Amino acid sequence: MNVQFHKIINPTYQEAWDFQSLLHNDVKALKKAFLKENDYSKNTPNFLNHLVFCEHSHVLTLGKSASISNLIADKEQLKSEDIELYNINRGGDITYHGPGQLTGYLIFDLELLYRDVHKYVRNIEECIIQFLALYNINGIRLKKYTGVWIKDENDYRKICAIGVHLSKWVSMHGFGLNINTELKYFNNIIPCGIEDKNKSVTSLSKEIGRPIDMNTVYDQMKEIISEVFGFQYIN
Repeated sequence: MNVQFHKIINPTYQEAWDFQSLLHNDVKALKKAFLKENDYSKNTPNFLNHLVFCEHSHVLTLGKSASISNLIADKEQLKSEDIELYNINRGGDITYHGPGQLTGYLIFDLELLYRDVHKYVRNIEECIIQFLALYNINGIRLKKYTGVWIKDENDYRKICAIGVHLSKWVSMHGFGLNINTELKYFNNIIPCGIEDKNKSVTSLSKEIGRPIDMNTVYDQMKEIISEVFGFQYIN
């Protein structure tokens, strides 16, 4: 599988959404054209898949299973903090994206990998777990909750949210990994609709006690994702 890497600088959510949708529709169209005359079992397509990294301006997104009751702040409060609000087609509930958070969008034709959504999500989690290990942080999975967590006795802190959408086995959306994220913005919501008292949100900088260079994070995550999913970048 050939993958093109994209880094978008400070996009609004709408700009990132439009770009991601353009790439997603392009992969689906190229796949459809390829399958008219070919078979994946006999030929490997050479059309590009895509990985997009960005840091959003402040935004809350509600997934397909989101409950508006998990939005704590009212419209005036969101406006005063320059926070946008979007309903989108990924799985999951409500979450926050913003500066200091690495948001990754994976536009992959899963039929080039495996027709297994569960495995796909677990592999995204594996990428995050391997990344955290570089900073001597033990990231874990929780059976009931998609994403990556850090455990301290009976306290669980979520460091990465994951939500995806598939159409014709082509994925979009991906993960939000808190690096230098200002966690106060999560106070506007019940993150991912999880109200358990022993579960909260954290960031890598909070866990290790110092800010992290985002360009270094981009390079590290870019390499890990290619290794876990077994592809090469064309750029």
